[in-house]
Amino acid sequence: MTHTSNRTISDAVTAETIATAGEVAPEAVARYAVGLGDDALILAQRLGAWIAHAPELEEDVALGNIALDQLGHARSFLTYASSAWGKTEDDLAYFRDESEFRNRQLFEQPNGDFAQTIARQLVASVYFEGLYRALSLSADPTLAAIAAKAVKEVDYHVDHSVQWLLRLGLGTDVSHERMQRGLDAVWPFVAELFSVDPLSENLAGIAVDPASLQADFDQVVLPAIADAGLTVPTAPAARGGGRSGVHTEFLGPLLAEMQVLARAHPEATW
Repeated sequence: MTHTSNRTISDAVTAETIATAGEVAPEAVARYAVGLGDDALILAQRLGAWIAHAPELEEDVALGNIALDQLGHARSFLTYASSAWGKTEDDLAYFRDESEFRNRQLFEQPNGDFAQTIARQLVASVYFEGLYRALSLSADPTLAAIAAKAVKEVDYHVDHSVQWLLRLGLGTDVSHERMQRGLDAVWPFVAELFSVDPLSENLAGIAVDPASLQADFDQVVLPAIADAGLTVPTAPAARGGGRSGVHTEFLGPLLAEMQVLARAHPEATW
């Protein structure tokens, strides 16, 4: 895997966003960190596929940098989690099967065209910004430190996706139609981001309550969609279940591509 490099939705996040602290088992914290790491890792893999395929050279660089930021967040969370089981970040990234991954289903959705990627990235980056800002208040010092660094990076990701949303939504008839279609494609997976997270059970004071993030998310995303002349989709929510290992048909092929080299040469070092 690779590196990290890392601003915000609202200053209104308070300690109430995270439940009160108590003693917890290290493995419970590790399982929670795995879910956070898997979200970032899978999104990084998706975004990396745009390198040399984006609509302009500057976007090759921009999406590549965002992917590297996500990969860095994944490394931090997975490295922290892996220590609970005497493993490494690579063990978790490359040697787990599909049902063992705990990412939310939004992040495994295909890139589609550029507008669909921007729609997914808008949702993802605004969600991550709220999550990391809240998590920076965690009673777990390692999770808090990872989140405090990551939120500084994600601020750029939010700005990047909002600017493209406006550019495409207010552009030509074709770009407008594609941007709306992109939003329609990813919107069923938004609700899961704010649903109960089984990995955070009994982590009072450490984990973030997903439902507490939705108000700030709506305050950023819904006006941005309106400013772009687009319509907030009304499609029903997808089934969800990513935190419990339930995934869409798109995760398996992504993992096969991501893991093939490591599994073919499990003892290799470089």
